[in-house]
Amino acid sequence: MTKMPLYLRKNTSDQSVVKVGPVRIGGPKIAVIAGPCSVESEAQLLLCAEFLKKSGIKIMRASAFKPRTSPYSFQGLGEEGLKLLSKVGHQTGLAVETEVMDVRDVAVAAKYVDVLRVGARNMQNYDLLEEMGKQKKPVILKNGLAATMDEFLNAAEYILKEGNPNVILCLRGIRTFETKTRFSFDPGLIPALKHETHLPVIVDPSHPAGKREFVPAIARAAIAAGADGLLIEVHPNPVLALSDNDQQLDFPEFEKLLGELKRVTIAVGRQ
Repeated sequence: MTKMPLYLRKNTSDQSVVKVGPVRIGGPKIAVIAGPCSVESEAQLLLCAEFLKKSGIKIMRASAFKPRTSPYSFQGLGEEGLKLLSKVGHQTGLAVETEVMDVRDVAVAAKYVDVLRVGARNMQNYDLLEEMGKQKKPVILKNGLAATMDEFLNAAEYILKEGNPNVILCLRGIRTFETKTRFSFDPGLIPALKHETHLPVIVDPSHPAGKREFVPAIARAAIAAGADGLLIEVHPNPVLALSDNDQQLDFPEFEKLLGELKRVTIAVGRQ
């Protein structure tokens, strides 16, 4: 007898809400998680955290471990980056989240951060997913570079079946033949996923955009299509960023986007 997947939505009112500090992801309010692509220094993190706090953001993202195409590119600060995230989070009162790439680092990262993230390249790293499931920390799971919706949901099932119900699905586009954007993003997947699963669905508009000038439009489209939140890359000085500098918003650009998002949120009946 086939076991009923834990990710399935049983009825229209069935909706999981994942709590991260004071933030409820999956409820009527749109959650915005923002911050630099990677942890570069304590000064960079603190500057970003203080700005985000003033903007009303309660969860800061920043990767301590970086999966890079070239082995010679900046790989992140590792555990030192986790310590900086924890320190700045405590100083500012923000919850912090980061990507984890290796099974051996899951328990270590869980000691320092509030949310663990599985990146696109690790969506089908089943050992990593199961280790995430043994933690009680919320997990943001990104879709793989060429994953179908069913593959994405089954990846979430690996986490759920280990006893961790706090899974947040994050759409970040897939690789196609298109070259004008970094990845191709289909807003139609948001209602399709929400029809199939009770898990919250958020969107990373930075990676499909690939260029900061495209990020706002994708973010607005995601909210209009029913996303429960956004994961946006923001940096004090994107030109000097050690990774993904082309797609990170600076502070004024992010402030402008928040104003635009509020109008879209009201238009679709969300908070």
